[in-house]
Amino acid sequence: MVGSTGGTDLEREETAVANTVKLREWVGARYAVSLPDYNALRAWSVRDLPAFWSGMWEYFEVESPTPYTVALQDRKMPGAQWFTGAQVNYVQHLLRHVEAGDRAKVPAIVFRNERLQGEDRSREIGWVELARRVAAVAAALHGMGVRRGDRVAAYLPNIPEAVIAFLGCASLGAIWSQCAPDMGIATVRDRFKQIEPKVLIACDGTVYGGKLADRRELIASLLPTLPSVETLVLVPYLEEASGMPAELPDLGEWRGQISLWQDCVGFAGARSPEWVRFDHPLWIVYSSGTTGLPKPIVHGHGGVMLEMLKLHAFHLDLGPSAETGDRFHWYSSSGWVMWNLQISALLLGTTICLYDGHPSFPAADTLWHFVEDVGATFLGAGAAYYTGCMKVGVEPRKVIDTSRLKGLGSTGSPLPPEAYRWSYEQVCEDLWWGVISGGTDIASAFLGGTPELPTVPGEMQGVCLGVDVQAWNEAGQPVIDEVGELVVVQPMPSMPLMFWNDDGNRRYLDSYFDMFPGVWRHGDWLRITPDGGAVIYGRSDATLNRHGHRMGTSELYSAVEAAPEVFDSLVVDIEYLGRASFMSLFVVLQPGLELDDALVAELRRRIRDGVSPRFLPDEIVQVAEIPRTLTGKKQELPVKKLLLGKPLAEVVNKDACANPDALDWFVDFARRREAAAGHRTFMRDKPQGANS
Repeated sequence: MVGSTGGTDLEREETAVANTVKLREWVGARYAVSLPDYNALRAWSVRDLPAFWSGMWEYFEVESPTPYTVALQDRKMPGAQWFTGAQVNYVQHLLRHVEAGDRAKVPAIVFRNERLQGEDRSREIGWVELARRVAAVAAALHGMGVRRGDRVAAYLPNIPEAVIAFLGCASLGAIWSQCAPDMGIATVRDRFKQIEPKVLIACDGTVYGGKLADRRELIASLLPTLPSVETLVLVPYLEEASGMPAELPDLGEWRGQISLWQDCVGFAGARSPEWVRFDHPLWIVYSSGTTGLPKPIVHGHGGVMLEMLKLHAFHLDLGPSAETGDRFHWYSSSGWVMWNLQISALLLGTTICLYDGHPSFPAADTLWHFVEDVGATFLGAGAAYYTGCMKVGVEPRKVIDTSRLKGLGSTGSPLPPEAYRWSYEQVCEDLWWGVISGGTDIASAFLGGTPELPTVPGEMQGVCLGVDVQAWNEAGQPVIDEVGELVVVQPMPSMPLMFWNDDGNRRYLDSYFDMFPGVWRHGDWLRITPDGGAVIYGRSDATLNRHGHRMGTSELYSAVEAAPEVFDSLVVDIEYLGRASFMSLFVVLQPGLELDDALVAELRRRIRDGVSPRFLPDEIVQVAEIPRTLTGKKQELPVKKLLLGKPLAEVVNKDACANPDALDWFVDFARRREAAAGHRTFMRDKPQGANS
């Protein structure tokens, strides 16, 4: 039912029984506590953190050949000790679903790429076959000399081979690390060189947006920069993706071993998952970082397993496919932590639906047709995907059957209220929005929801279970209904074990514990509403501060990008040597449009009416594109530093950018502005190419 809140805010009430309701009943009986609603459950989950997480262990029937002595031995951050004495394996828990007879009725993985269109073109892998391939790959890797603690690097797209390779690696207790094949050689080198992998698993090419990208020359150039690599495993993807015949690359003087993927999955031997410590490293992921080398973030088997089970079951409301019919798809690059989240739905026994390619190629509604064809019950994507569908007029319910869809998920950036309204009108009127906010840093979410809570467009439904998130003001005090720093005041099992090769934990401490020692500061602006909802306002280091009033950037983007003429935007607020701030708004317009006085006036009106007159920009400038990170985030802070006069080399690692050439325009813009002013200040007269 779609109704109104307070006469103005659209609110949607869910009536279906949610998994959090079942959990409340179980916890109430198990621990003899009264939990009348979700907020009571969440409050209990952080009030008695050891009981909550030992409850998760019991609820999901986690196995260990040795019992743990205590669920949480030390609450300090970093350094908390979880489930001391326990032994687990992420893969062992995942493959338990093979033993259930009803798993034979549903696939583990359904896959399609953009060249394989049509309902009958998907590739399916059953649970038994998944287990066979994982055991074979584990044995093949062991034959290559991979042992517990060794690193295996992958340069693979979002394909089943990547999932199987990861599971085979983790089964041995080796440590997985992956980059997407759209990343350039310097980007990949800067990541993998830090961790010294023994094996590199790479594809020969990819297809995206109808364009083929042969990666064989890149692999040949990469290998000499990674002297630790002893074996290259080549995955011949070009043939499946494009029909091109698979051919080995010319590796020049590199003298390591070469193995073909088909030989690994067809390996005669088989190895079962090995028990490892609860905190044994599982994978290494990388921050987007703006300067210096990317931070290699290490997560552990047990922490990721418990956090992912909790997140999928209670904050994405999923269940085993054989029991619930759930099929889960989250559109993601293999280089984004959402890939890790998607494949972790297998821990629940949920079928995962993988799609490799451009979501809007060859047509704007391509991904929606994929969702229908594979019978997905949950679709997740970055917020920008949904706003893009809105802008180009995609109307899914007119072209596909949306009746199987139970929920939509979003993350990456704040989802505007208009996207909720669009989904109810153009997708399905009784959808639940599972909007989450977390990060690569924790491989999980801080904020999320549940179908048992009402949905208020523009808000996340609440704080996740077992996560003690608060909004703090500058004095380090928790605030409600005020914007503050997002902090976590008690440990989470999936917090990083460490950064790889981080002497004395210095980078780790500087990244999260510099402002409030012993308290995790994530770097986002957060407001927790009196009802327990949550709103993210963007990065706290890219804050708008106008006349003493602080605001994140998301509200301004929502107002500006609602204009049909605007395709994208970026705003920076320059505060220089104590002078009054100077705010620049950069806009990318729809093709063929030019910024004129009429459009400037309209954008200013939208900001004045939709945000506040306090946040009217001092200038509005048309640009060709907005610089973004490899995970699609707007690079507000690097642009801000460029406009403050810092050199590009000190501001950002261009290899960490999705479109590095976009930064060159801002470098030139800052140079022209400085020359016009004659010194490093920002003049109020209109610079070249700007309207105000």
